[in-house]
Amino acid sequence: MAVVYVARSAALTKWASDVGQGKHIFKLGVAADKDAAKAAIDAGWAGESDWRPVHSQEVADLEEEAVIERLMRKEKVIDPTYYPKLKGATGVFRITLTNVQNSLLVAKAMSADEPLTDVKVKPKDIADYMIRNALPSPS
Repeated sequence: MAVVYVARSAALTKWASDVGQGKHIFKLGVAADKDAAKAAIDAGWAGESDWRPVHSQEVADLEEEAVIERLMRKEKVIDPTYYPKLKGATGVFRITLTNVQNSLLVAKAMSADEPLTDVKVKPKDIADYMIRNALPSPS
């Protein structure tokens, strides 16, 4: 079974903030299993070795390109050819916090248990949002 994962690097986030990309930068990827995902995250991307997993989810076999393309409909992918620092790393996204907050508010409104209050977004919430929007909708 494949694993869709989201990872984050503090050093890459600092670099992205310095070049005007913002501070909500995450890497979305697909691996064959949890061990392969851990190995990929440990190897790192963009010359940074401080990547940490934020969230992962087991799914039916999917191609990484299809997952990235699906999330590109909602969020902006950072082009690795435009930014040489990324060195060909695909699936690095600049996440718009407003989109994540709106998604969480709609989920709260749909459940009768939760009162509608301001939402404080955590990195795990962003990772859940990314994975939810990257996977095909169940039919």
